[in-house]
Amino acid sequence: MSAARTYLDWNATAPLRPEAREAVVAALDLVGNPSSVHAEGRAARMLIERARAQVASLVGCKAGEVVFTSGATEAAGVLAGYDRVLVDPTAHDCLMAHERAGDGRTVRAIGLANSETGVIQEAAAGDGALLLDVVQAVGRVPFVFGWSGADFAIVSAHKLGGPKGVGALIVKDGVDIASLRKGGGQEQGRRSGTENVAGIAGFGAAAAAAERDLNDGVWERVRAVRDRLEARLVADCAGIAIAGAGMTRLPNTSSIVSPGWKGETQVMQMDLAGFAVSAGSACSSGKVRPSRVLKAMGYDDVAAASAIRISLGPTTTDDDVMRFADVWLAHRTKFRARAA
Repeated sequence: MSAARTYLDWNATAPLRPEAREAVVAALDLVGNPSSVHAEGRAARMLIERARAQVASLVGCKAGEVVFTSGATEAAGVLAGYDRVLVDPTAHDCLMAHERAGDGRTVRAIGLANSETGVIQEAAAGDGALLLDVVQAVGRVPFVFGWSGADFAIVSAHKLGGPKGVGALIVKDGVDIASLRKGGGQEQGRRSGTENVAGIAGFGAAAAAAERDLNDGVWERVRAVRDRLEARLVADCAGIAIAGAGMTRLPNTSSIVSPGWKGETQVMQMDLAGFAVSAGSACSSGKVRPSRVLKAMGYDDVAAASAIRISLGPTTTDDDVMRFADVWLAHRTKFRARAA
């Protein structure tokens, strides 16, 4: 970000990694269709398969279990193949859209890490297949699909610092699914359409860089910055709450609840002050309503409409968050004075 702007909305999208940018640009120069058998086609296919291996390494699955899609929302379409879809009440909207109570084949859909609060939950044993939304978790906390007990997982490149418009469905070996898109039979017949070679190459490069950062302890340093921000806000501001405080959370996420001060108002004020934050999931931005996630956690309508999400990344500094805290606390003081 420029000196005048501070980006604190990594859960909405992470800045493009240099490695991903380089991979995308290089792939754009390839002319071949990855389904063609000539040298140009094989070169494009090689990029896709390398990216498949990189994503598999990050997610902890076999390369053959990775199905490239246009994003996590498309990947969640695998739920349409089931008659009964049980969705956790704090799950992302792309999962909630498939919720239904029919008879027959059952699948449970759970968000491993909540995008608004960062709260991490384990999937309890239950009937039917299991889909895990690991969009916010992979690359920030350890995750191994092969050990998770899940049948499916969904992943998005741009949350890792890859390009937008590409993601993956992870399908456990031996599990049959209907094609997400019918056509030429690409992606082992599971998702037809000529592959987005450049996007997939960028996804793979971002996955490899994210795995390196995780192994190097980068996100533990992010956690320390997040914790210092929360400590400052709680110490200097009575009456606020950190949603999910005391629970296992992502290392970068803070959901600040300031009852009565509308979340969208806070977002606009912070934006004018040079800070990019959000009032919840980016997919729900612009929808003026209490947070469904916070209501499921027991907050009332007023509190659930009065939260903002701060989400940090490896380039976020102590200075960034302390300047944010100064500005936010000053605005809250003005709000309280007007409300008195």
